[in-house]
Amino acid sequence: MTAPPRTVADFIGWTERRFAGAGLYFGHGTDNSLDEAAWLVGSALKLTPHELEEHREDEPTPPQQDTIRALVDSRIRTRQPLAYLLKEAWFAGLKFYVDERVLVPRSLTAEFIAERFQPWIDPTRARRVLDLCTGSGCMAIACAYAFPEASVDAADISEAALAVARINVEHHGLGERVRLVRSDLFSELKDERYDLIVTNPPYVAQVEMATLPPEYRHEPALALASGAQGLDAVTRILAEAPSHLNPGGILVAEVGNSAERLQEKFPAVPFTWLTTSAGDESVFLLTAELLQQYHATFTSRR
Repeated sequence: MTAPPRTVADFIGWTERRFAGAGLYFGHGTDNSLDEAAWLVGSALKLTPHELEEHREDEPTPPQQDTIRALVDSRIRTRQPLAYLLKEAWFAGLKFYVDERVLVPRSLTAEFIAERFQPWIDPTRARRVLDLCTGSGCMAIACAYAFPEASVDAADISEAALAVARINVEHHGLGERVRLVRSDLFSELKDERYDLIVTNPPYVAQVEMATLPPEYRHEPALALASGAQGLDAVTRILAEAPSHLNPGGILVAEVGNSAERLQEKFPAVPFTWLTTSAGDESVFLLTAELLQQYHATFTSRR
């Protein structure tokens, strides 16, 4: 008979075994049962990921143990992403409030924000930044930290999402530098121009929406679905971005599983596919000049 969990390390192991045996899907901030177990236990104990290791031999109090068990039961029973149960997510090393009004932050663009998009732009000249389809505001806020001299616009069509973004902007004390804008892509941005546009737009194809694991069905469909091929939003962005980028500016967009379809739709366009540390290549970069050069192509295929 297995001894009941006693230490923090024990509870992480116990949680991992419960998760592994429950057929859960991991893709909302973690990609495996161990990492998610550590996140759950650490959050229940109010420990950051960096603090967790040094407390592995601590013994949670009975109320803390009850909290851990309740969270584990809820995660298995409801199949909600853990971020929604905890009302927190981590992105680019920063903590954010999240709930069912927004996608759980997980964009691969975080790595490139940390690198300040070098060598494609001079960070000291990035004074105007736009995060399109901002959701929780995580990319806009991460960009505000990465480019401390920049002003950042965070745009989203969803007023509910912007309410969540507002919580995060206020929490990070960036109200004077991050402006929230309700906009259907560029529609309300009129003559605004930027040195950097980042976006994690909806990119899930119609057939893929029907096969998503239960965890994804708790997220707002508006932030996921993008037409038959998953390309409706990004095609609009490509067509309209040239009017909103300064000379020398760049557009950086994540398109997930739709990357191959995007290349097939625009075979002549020389997308630069950025490679993450894990080898993923679903984030592309285009310069203002290339966007202008292929503007007619993008416009004709909208």
